Amino acid sequence: MTKPTLLYFDFPGGRGEASRLALHLSGVDWIDDRFSGDWPSKKGTTPFGALPVLTIPGKGELSQSNAILEFVGRGHGLLPSDPFEAARHVAVMNAVEELRAEAGKTGVKDEDEKKALRDAFVAGYLARWAANCEAQVQGPFVGGDELSVADLKLFVALSSYTRGVYDHIPADVFDGYPKLTALLAAVAAHPGVAAWYARG
Repeated sequence: MTKPTLLYFDFPGGRGEASRLALHLSGVDWIDDRFSGDWPSKKGTTPFGALPVLTIPGKGELSQSNAILEFVGRGHGLLPSDPFEAARHVAVMNAVEELRAEAGKTGVKDEDEKKALRDAFVAGYLARWAANCEAQVQGPFVGGDELSVADLKLFVALSSYTRGVYDHIPADVFDGYPKLTALLAAVAAHPGVAAWYARG
């Protein structure tokens, strides 16, 4: 293996898509390894029993999505050079993982219970989370004019809401947060991001 390889499931979302975008924007030659095999048999071979996994020749395997994003970001100008500002971006990425964990608690089978849980999630946790996250955005991106891995993380995670992926959560749930909606539009319009999704 002579190129960095990112292993993740074969769909454009979840925890691996932001890392794909970061690697694409970095300009490095890398392998997009899309897993579609028997996950239970593969799971135990990964560092933490999860994907994505980034393999760096001569280094080894790096797991956990935020660690991958921080590694790529620091190496390729997708995180601020100032230590405090970089840490603020990482905090935003950690907040996205907290959002995913809370949303995951609402994914029950019973539809009536799911609706009740998601109604409460939207009115409570999600509203607080969005307000807190909005306060971190300097505009148009988290750090101002420069796109970072934190913006990619937000873009992938929040786009699942705006696409209506979650039952009982309206696709306009972030319309009351202009900085967040502007950030999503700015990431989508970024030439590198647009080129990634234009590949077909």
